[in-house]
Amino acid sequence: MLDRTRKKRPADRISGGVREALEHDSARKHVTGEARYIDDLPEPPGLLHVYVAQSSEAHAGLRGLDLSAVRTAPGVVDVVAAADIPGKNDVSPIFGDDPVFAADEVLYAGQSLFAVAAEDLRSARHAARLARVDYEPRKPIVDIDTARAAGTRVLDSYRMARGDAEQALAEAPRRLAGTLRVGGQDHFYLEGQVALALPGEDGDVVVHSSTQNPSEVQHLVAGVLGRPSHAVTVEVRRMGGGFGGKETQPALIAAIAALVAQRTGRAAKLRLDRDDDMLMTGKRHDFRIDYEVGFDDAGRILGIAFEQSARCGYSADLSGAICDRAMFHADNGYYLDQVRIDSHRWRTHTVSNTAFRGFGGPQGMLGIERVMDAIAFDLGLDPLAVRRANLYGGAGRDVTPYHMKVEDNVLPALMDALRKESDYDERRAAARAFNRGSTVLKRGIALTPVKFGISFTTTHLNQAGALLHVYTDGSVQLNHGGTEMGQGLMIKVAQVVAEELQIDLERVRITATSTGKVPNTSATAASSGSDLNGKAAQEAARTIRRRLARFAAAHFGVPGRAVRFEPNRVCAGEHRLSFDELVKLAYLDRVPLSAAGFYKTPKIHWDRAAARGRPFYYFAYGAAVSEVLVDTLTGEHRLQRVDILHDVGRSLNPAVDMGQIEGGFVQGYGWLTSEELWWDEAGRLRTHAPSTYKIPVASDVPEAFNARIWERGRNRENAIYRSKAVGEPPLMLAISAFCALTDALASVADYRALPPLDAPATPERVLLALEALRARP
Repeated sequence: MLDRTRKKRPADRISGGVREALEHDSARKHVTGEARYIDDLPEPPGLLHVYVAQSSEAHAGLRGLDLSAVRTAPGVVDVVAAADIPGKNDVSPIFGDDPVFAADEVLYAGQSLFAVAAEDLRSARHAARLARVDYEPRKPIVDIDTARAAGTRVLDSYRMARGDAEQALAEAPRRLAGTLRVGGQDHFYLEGQVALALPGEDGDVVVHSSTQNPSEVQHLVAGVLGRPSHAVTVEVRRMGGGFGGKETQPALIAAIAALVAQRTGRAAKLRLDRDDDMLMTGKRHDFRIDYEVGFDDAGRILGIAFEQSARCGYSADLSGAICDRAMFHADNGYYLDQVRIDSHRWRTHTVSNTAFRGFGGPQGMLGIERVMDAIAFDLGLDPLAVRRANLYGGAGRDVTPYHMKVEDNVLPALMDALRKESDYDERRAAARAFNRGSTVLKRGIALTPVKFGISFTTTHLNQAGALLHVYTDGSVQLNHGGTEMGQGLMIKVAQVVAEELQIDLERVRITATSTGKVPNTSATAASSGSDLNGKAAQEAARTIRRRLARFAAAHFGVPGRAVRFEPNRVCAGEHRLSFDELVKLAYLDRVPLSAAGFYKTPKIHWDRAAARGRPFYYFAYGAAVSEVLVDTLTGEHRLQRVDILHDVGRSLNPAVDMGQIEGGFVQGYGWLTSEELWWDEAGRLRTHAPSTYKIPVASDVPEAFNARIWERGRNRENAIYRSKAVGEPPLMLAISAFCALTDALASVADYRALPPLDAPATPERVLLALEALRARP
């Protein structure tokens, strides 16, 4: 376990530099309620409250929309619909298929029809109910199988391949085929979607948006208003959680608020409540994964073919990149010699699915882990032995299905270390002994790896900027394009600046992310926040440091090499002065004390047509052991123990990274076991509140939760201070819990048959899998 106690700082170290385990910069504000989120900002005089009316139908023509009674309702100031948009009726990230308001057709239940701005939210809600909507009902397509049968694609299918999978399958001594269904997941952030728009002069607007992607919100809001991007400024200090749900989804909320502000000249706030948020916004993509695998008697895969089918919803959103990443991670940590991966992106009349922590990677990885279990139970082997036999190895076993060489593989050593320290073999034997004597309760255990590629797979997004000001008292203000959603990005980047300038962290002030300070930024996503923004901030700090060093050398008449930055002071030959004293002298000599930094990730490239290249700068690795106890009468289970060993390179902040490791596992555990999204045949989401949608709670976390950062970790690539990304990879550690459930159920068939368990493994699905196992001849 990580020692979170603060150790005494060495005299030759600054306070709060890199690799120091510091609490989140807003941690105390979070728990005391002092942290300001958008809904906490003081409300400007004359603020309008906005409510969005939603479609009750999943698929229908929109023959008429009578809003006359809405406009005249008490308290109503403005009503806006598609015809009132001065610019583009679109807030899509790429394909132009996400209207702000439905115009001629509704494509999912919950789609925005119009918005009401009133003096208070109650009046806006009441007025919206007075609308008369004339629908022409049409039959909706709700699930993957129906979409497959109808051939309704939102994007073209795509293939990655290496070698000849069909021939390898035909020649393999053993073959298996199967299907795994993987459910979606709601982001369930604590702070829902919200935007506050403040009108300015000349049609300008400032939007406080709870978004991971301020620049995209800026550009899309400008497009809706029919204004250039410079007329819109988007600002966000922090989000109460994002997980990908605030990458593309906030644009709709911000655009409606900005439209009302522009039309009325009054500030406008749009805040979705939980039910409306869950109905209106996208989720993790649910998948159907079909596989066929050929293997030898030792369980080594000789040939494999995957067919991945994703429910994308009514529009493309980010489904192309998400489904691509599911393909990139169909190998997880395993070498697949002869492989074919086909991906199908299906259109349904449900909310458009979107980014979610892992961005398709978890679905792809769950597919190959199901294959590992299938092979193991077919051969009567320990699933860990099959996993170990198929890991990437040295020369000849180090190329991915997309032809990228794996040069930094640490999984064999990491998994062996975890296997030993978790007592995996002894506990596996104990579980099997327990199951032989227990007819109702069954124990299961599994150790699974994680190999996760780090970079945006859309190459041009791998860039970042930062802006650094040093004031004459030696204090520093930092701004960059990354956004804070609780993951600790701000504290990490501030630590980088403190380290570069050799000043205590308390001198560095973190400011709200703003498109008015750092332009054209990428979303804080793809686990790249610290990598990109840390490097950009480092470059800005080094620019300032070089200027100060040149000045000090000239001022004191010493060679440049004689200037040294030490903790909170600078030495120029025999001259010693504090950092702030040097800054004051530099200012008097008219040395610029502000600098912009920029970074773009090197080495990466991707040829989509050929499906080959290097889409990732490096890989992050980890492994987890989960042990579960299943009640075969009720289908309920208890997670009894978890052991995690995770590689974060040389951690920038071990305390923050450990929080990501532990929290990521729990969120993944919820996705795979309890968080069930269910639409009825009419296309209406029925699990749209905490009463019907079960996220993990504190009591679901086992008392024995042993997580450790791998002390041998070090990034071979020149990432920021040789650290590794930690935002998304830990979520996939929870696959071990799903595989442990599979292991427990397999005991009913003496471990010689694969339980047909789909995700999430709710009690109902556990019972269905048990029933299928017991019905075998």
